[in-house]
Amino acid sequence: MGIAHEVSVAAGHVLQGVRAGASKLAAQHLAEGMVPTVEVRSIAFEADASLPISCTADGVGAAPPLHWTNVPEYTRSLVVICEDPDAPALEPFLHWLVYGIPADIDGVDAQSQHDWPSGQNGRGEVGFTPAAPPSGHGVHHYHFQVFALDVALDMKAGSERRDVLELMTGHVLAWGELVGTYQRE
Repeated sequence: MGIAHEVSVAAGHVLQGVRAGASKLAAQHLAEGMVPTVEVRSIAFEADASLPISCTADGVGAAPPLHWTNVPEYTRSLVVICEDPDAPALEPFLHWLVYGIPADIDGVDAQSQHDWPSGQNGRGEVGFTPAAPPSGHGVHHYHFQVFALDVALDMKAGSERRDVLELMTGHVLAWGELVGTYQRE
């Protein structure tokens, strides 16, 4: 490792206490007081375990396959949001935003994410952006949140987080999440 890596790690250590915070996750605003009842799982990683290298910037950066069950009967559409509240920023870093998923769909992955509109991620790009926490910043938690809505979201691809959340407000029937972790030394 060269000097650039050492400087990056030192910066990560300096910023270790700077984090957006879990209180700013989408679920905290959209589903406040709601117990998560949608069961979210992945064949790529277990709950509260490390993401596979393939889902990170250190690998191919593919979105992990997600599957869910226990969606309410009257669901009209689903939304997947992945956020990192440990990012050294004012807001959690948005890794993934997929909306307009039909209620009868029980999962999404790197391929099927293109079947529905994706919003802008934290890099201002459409689609999944892989885990890439600053070296030395400690463990980051990636919250893959699934929301069941009583409305169909008819939005174009490339919409921004705030616009999607605004349309979701007051329409969440149920939600659930799967948390994965990742860190760089």
